[in-house]
Amino acid sequence: MVKIIIYCGLSVPYDEAKEILDSHDDVEVIYKRPIKRGDLGVDIKENPDIIGIIDGVFHQNSSVGHKELLKVIDSGVMVVGASSMGALRASELDSLGMIGIGYVYEQYATGKVASDDDVAVMLDSETLESLSEPLINMDYVFTNAVKENIISQSQKEELIQIAKSTFYPKRNYAQTLASSNLDDNVKSKLIDFIRTSPDIKKEDGKELLRYIADMVK
Repeated sequence: MVKIIIYCGLSVPYDEAKEILDSHDDVEVIYKRPIKRGDLGVDIKENPDIIGIIDGVFHQNSSVGHKELLKVIDSGVMVVGASSMGALRASELDSLGMIGIGYVYEQYATGKVASDDDVAVMLDSETLESLSEPLINMDYVFTNAVKENIISQSQKEELIQIAKSTFYPKRNYAQTLASSNLDDNVKSKLIDFIRTSPDIKKEDGKELLRYIADMVK
């Protein structure tokens, strides 16, 4: 029996995650809430073979520590990270055995992004619903909007500067656009583009789940 523990619920809701990776045959998948400091010390007693970290807490509780992760990796458990806390920790520990997956991981691993603020969001602690927009999602969307000639590079830089200067629990597209100098026509086109753009943190989380699902087929 292969036992897998996945920490998520925010970037990828549990029902969507289970459509990609769920218990079957000789595989047991256990989904848990976003990881926090101390969780690994308890959950390792369940003897998992693979741990996937998508979401974790940043400011609500102490975040998962590097030593905790290294102790688990050194015990022989495969640890994979993507999307949010998983991407951040994987970029810091990839040379020591943690596996990183996806766009967000690559942004951290290459040094293009350095702050955990870029993936931080305010969440409803009960429903795990995101109540703000992560900066890394906004940057991804605005970068693509420049490529599609919806906004200029200078307009993107203005939007990102507004978003960065906004405390993360209050960061969202509506507030950012309202505070910008973009004219109404450009704002309208950008809003339509935002509505059809992928949530890159969610896509990365799904990529991690597919990666693990392929391993245990």
